Amino acid sequence: MAINVNTVYQTVLLILNKEQRGYMTPVEFNKTGAQAQLEIFETYFDSLNQQIRIPQTDTDFSDRVLNLDEKISLFKEFGNATSISSSNVFNLPQQFSGSGQIATTTLPAATAGATTAYVIQTATASQIANGVVEIFANGVLVADNLYQISGTTINFFSQPTVGETLIVNIYPKEFYRLGDLFYVAGALPTQELERVGTKDLYHLLSSNLTSPTTTYPIYTYKNNKITVYPNSITSGITVSYIRKPIAPIWNFTTGSNNQYVFNASTSFNFELHPAEQTELILKILLYAGVVIRSPEIVQVAAQQVAQENINQQR
Repeated sequence: MAINVNTVYQTVLLILNKEQRGYMTPVEFNKTGAQAQLEIFETYFDSLNQQIRIPQTDTDFSDRVLNLDEKISLFKEFGNATSISSSNVFNLPQQFSGSGQIATTTLPAATAGATTAYVIQTATASQIANGVVEIFANGVLVADNLYQISGTTINFFSQPTVGETLIVNIYPKEFYRLGDLFYVAGALPTQELERVGTKDLYHLLSSNLTSPTTTYPIYTYKNNKITVYPNSITSGITVSYIRKPIAPIWNFTTGSNNQYVFNASTSFNFELHPAEQTELILKILLYAGVVIRSPEIVQVAAQQVAQENINQQR
């Protein structure tokens, strides 16, 4: 579920060029698009908090709390926290090790007859598991429901077209907000950890009656580190969290007339819910008006964005 980056870019260019007001380069579009996407993403949490306090309709598809949760669900993740030196202090779930996109081919490099398994090259299982993966066959995006990835191996559910070159793009996830923590140890029931502040921690640890146990564990969170109590817990911590959306990329090759030709296999779509396409385009146009110094575009786009926000909050 995403918004096609080429559709958004072409729409923005069409509006800008309708009255010959200016042009937005791919570099400018990528930067303003990333900012617009992040702005929309960060409004979800305040909007959800606001809507929870308002009575909601039970009509299908009109519950704003459920609709917001559906948009946020695109960024919900679940992973294992790793203990530091076998202590009760844990790092957050491992994120992508490195910066930027990894583009890699497969082995075999092209789809072969009677073969449905292909090994991803130059990327580790950890990078794949902790990244967002796109697979292209001859430059065409392969739908997520046509394959699954185990370790570094792509397993297609049916034989792909023979002879197509496979490219795998892996993009880094970035931690945004901590959710719930759970403790799992052997056959014991899963326990949810309670988050406490430093002041509460002192009082809880100073009394035998309130001291945390493996059936009632607690934790503190500081400097992206999780400290779990009782300190006998040194493994088995899993974390739910929200990640940031990955920045969009409109990439291109140069045509025979030095024009920009969209290259889907090296581009990345907006990760927002499709319902956000209108607001996304308006926000990019607002920035475009600043870039090309057109106060008319800034004014119209700002008015439309403001009206969209009012409609969503009513």
